Amino acid sequence: MQLECFRGADFSQVSARARRTLGEDAMILHTRIVRDDGVPRVEVLAATSGTLDHVKDRLTSAPMPAPLRKATGRPYVIALVGPTGAGKTTTAAKLAVRPGTFGIGRPGLLTIDTYRVGGMDQLATYADLANVPFDVVYDALEISDALARLRDCDVIIVDTPGRSPAAADTTDRWRTLLDAIAPDEVHLVLPATMRLDLALGAERAYRTSTTHMGATHVMLSKLDEVPSERGVTDLALSLGLPTRWITDGQDVPADLSLAVPRLLRSLGLGVDGDDAWTAA
Repeated sequence: MQLECFRGADFSQVSARARRTLGEDAMILHTRIVRDDGVPRVEVLAATSGTLDHVKDRLTSAPMPAPLRKATGRPYVIALVGPTGAGKTTTAAKLAVRPGTFGIGRPGLLTIDTYRVGGMDQLATYADLANVPFDVVYDALEISDALARLRDCDVIIVDTPGRSPAAADTTDRWRTLLDAIAPDEVHLVLPATMRLDLALGAERAYRTSTTHMGATHVMLSKLDEVPSERGVTDLALSLGLPTRWITDGQDVPADLSLAVPRLLRSLGLGVDGDDAWTAA
């Protein structure tokens, strides 16, 4: 994707320069007045033709199956992984508690995060308030029974421990447990404030390996902590994984949004049927 910002004395001059640089069919996404040393100037954000389709293709996840429950009766399983402090537990609660996240499908919560004091209690509280089934797994021998207790759910959200990729021994233990659960999707939860090099390092650490299943999606959290969301889309694109949801605050279940429309709006790109977007 080629996306560039141009500034000049007037709109016609700036837009003409954008089209000379990006091509005659370049799209003008944003126009605003800025000040350079107190002098008003026109700023134009422009993109090459086809940017919208390119970005959407890069970010959009394949739809979840309908119905969610498999023919065998097993619920669809979505696991959240990622470093400490990314917001996995709060995000798991948002996904399970927010009405309509999975259509008419009934969600359940499962945690294998038995390391962090208070993590289980936090999820259990949300589950109890929202009447969402909740279970805990300590070792692989308990997985079958836990899934059986959640058999009336259509989708199960799995919370995992937050661990540094460098903590190989501890990470291998819970990833082995997660492999035994065999989730259908594994979402790598990363804060939007994370430096690109660290985010890429986390993505590498959670890739599929010869011993463990890897991340299938990325979920950016804490968008409310970044000064501008424009760079968040660049981060998502750099990670090379599709995305389904983003989070932008601590409120459960309110601060949860569909990712692709939100990220496209940060670039000034519209989405058909998205009333929240206003054309440049």
